[in-house]
Amino acid sequence: MLETVLLAVGPSDAERSGQLAEAVLDVAEPAGATVVLAHVFTNSEYEQVLDRLEFDRTVDEIDPDSVARRHSTIHDLKDAFEEHGVDLEIRGAVGDHGSSIVDLAASVDADQVVVGGRRRSPTGKAVFGSTAQEVLLSAPCPVTFVRSNDEHTD
Repeated sequence: MLETVLLAVGPSDAERSGQLAEAVLDVAEPAGATVVLAHVFTNSEYEQVLDRLEFDRTVDEIDPDSVARRHSTIHDLKDAFEEHGVDLEIRGAVGDHGSSIVDLAASVDADQVVVGGRRRSPTGKAVFGSTAQEVLLSAPCPVTFVRSNDEHTD
């Protein structure tokens, strides 16, 4: 039985948020599953987002979950899920995209993970690595890959 679906997004997922929401709704809504909506940041992305969203760093330590809640991609996806009455949690993580997603999947006991990506040539994957490939090979549960509509291959 499908109880928890992890949708992991990153900086390049804003343009495909509708596709990602649709893919998650197709499996989560009929099952009544909870969606864990997670934004994963590298350390440098996290620092940039803290500046862009004007977090006050002099107060307390800033929690990645709080940063994720304020990110525009999360807002767009949250609205889509709330329109369909899907239960959801929002998480943030800082670290390598692939391993952070795998760790999140394990920590929330995900029954399925959904990640976005783009088509890449074999050379592009070899040189730059592939977050989706790492998640597909290492996640503790099935993974759905949502490819963007663009024709970019590297």
